[in-house]
Amino acid sequence: MGSAPAQPQQGTTTFAQLRDNVAALRKAIAASRPVDADVLLRGGLLFIGDASEPKLGNVAIKEDKIVAVGEFPLGEIVWDIDCQGLAISPGFIDLHNHSDNPIQRPATRSAANYLTQGCTTLVTGNCGSGPVIAGAYYDKLDERGIGLNIAHLLPQGSLRSRVMGDNNRPATAEEKKKMLELADKAMSEGAWGMSTGLIYVPGSFADTDELVELASVIGKRGGIYASHMRGEGTGLLEAVDEILEIQRRANIPVHISHFKSSGQDSWGLVRIAIENIKAAQKKGALVTADQYPYTASSTSLGATVIPSWARSGGRAEMLKRIQADTDEGARAREAMQYKLKITDNGHRIQIANYSANPQWAGRRLDEIAQEKGISTFDLVLEIETAGGAQIVNHSINEDDVRYVMTFPWVATASDGGAKIPGASVPHPRSYGTFSRKIGLYSIRENVVPLNHAVRSSTGLPADILGMTDRGYLRPGLAADIAVWDPESFIDTATFIKPHQYSEGIRYVFVNGEVAINEGHLTGVLAGKPLRKTPLSGEKSN
Repeated sequence: MGSAPAQPQQGTTTFAQLRDNVAALRKAIAASRPVDADVLLRGGLLFIGDASEPKLGNVAIKEDKIVAVGEFPLGEIVWDIDCQGLAISPGFIDLHNHSDNPIQRPATRSAANYLTQGCTTLVTGNCGSGPVIAGAYYDKLDERGIGLNIAHLLPQGSLRSRVMGDNNRPATAEEKKKMLELADKAMSEGAWGMSTGLIYVPGSFADTDELVELASVIGKRGGIYASHMRGEGTGLLEAVDEILEIQRRANIPVHISHFKSSGQDSWGLVRIAIENIKAAQKKGALVTADQYPYTASSTSLGATVIPSWARSGGRAEMLKRIQADTDEGARAREAMQYKLKITDNGHRIQIANYSANPQWAGRRLDEIAQEKGISTFDLVLEIETAGGAQIVNHSINEDDVRYVMTFPWVATASDGGAKIPGASVPHPRSYGTFSRKIGLYSIRENVVPLNHAVRSSTGLPADILGMTDRGYLRPGLAADIAVWDPESFIDTATFIKPHQYSEGIRYVFVNGEVAINEGHLTGVLAGKPLRKTPLSGEKSN
């Protein structure tokens, strides 16, 4: 009885070759088959979400999925939309958002201010603050309905507060165990990673070792570590060193939130930080960042002016500590005076929202203090005694902003939240981040190529999170799509009048449903919570 030859004879075909031929034949047949679609976006400039140059073509949507991209034969089309002269891109993904509470409220759950920028997904749980129990949070969103998709990060500050309060001390062994259990639970319920806010109480009270332990659990489950670092001013380089150390020790992808040098005394440091990051990347470190394209930041007045150690124990304890005739009190007052000095005696600090005196919204600290006949330091104490305020801090160098956005690992993100117009004067980033990055910095000022600007808002954030079902224009992916006019796409929100929607968005589809039609919001709540499928936890080093 003969045996099969060890090597294929001349003129024969191997199984691998046959398999490749069959696959090619199937692909050719599929390409020639007419495509039926609920929606056809016809003749637009296609930005796939990667680094490729845009090309003219079509996008077909069937139910909640993209079914064809480019040139393909047409079958039965229900809704044919002429997109000549328009750009078609994946819906924008905001990696750093604070809509945790607004997205649950009837007035703001549509997130109209983000849909009008072309956003279809927001990431919540940032800066270490937000819901700790991811499953319960996602369930509420399912029940109430939301205008776009929500992906959630476990917030380390809220986690620490839940387990051990807002105390400035190391966690006990039992407290660490509880935090680790809750971290693993969050990942099992669909969280995409963990965030920290290391200038905020109580996240700032965790040392690097504690963060590494938590990040190790997150990393083994396939998540990322995103951080509002300990320092964005003169301490920026040390803060970057810490996040790189966490990356090495926890074996986890790390992500720097709202990357910048804040404060005139630190301008330019971000350029040195970038060199340090690039050196780590060359050694294999997975390090990314995001940025909002503005020269001002926004947070609470207390977090801006008062050192985190002085804020331990709550507002009453903080005020008592600051005003005490002690070495600790003197140290706190000196730190506050320095912060006010580098903000031009408070002129760079603009009130965004102050419930005790809403009329102050939009005004500068030094102007208010002068009107009242008191020092800016005393004004800060007055505001903090009355419950605190949200502020806008005009503290970032324009050249630094332009430099940071040129790097291929820096995504676009707003650091804002879902809002509707009102009496407050918040940072305009909640209304204009993505339209400003693309419309102003790319299209009008050519700081970055247009395909780079679009990628920083689509495929890059999807890759950073590890999302595989959206972020690109590819068949089989979720039909999260933005259609916009390159000539008119621009932000209109300003620091004086921030409640103004972006212009130039023509259509937005969220999971295949039209959320913006011919430039008008439809009111549909087609978003959904996006639950990450966690790894088993057996990740190897």
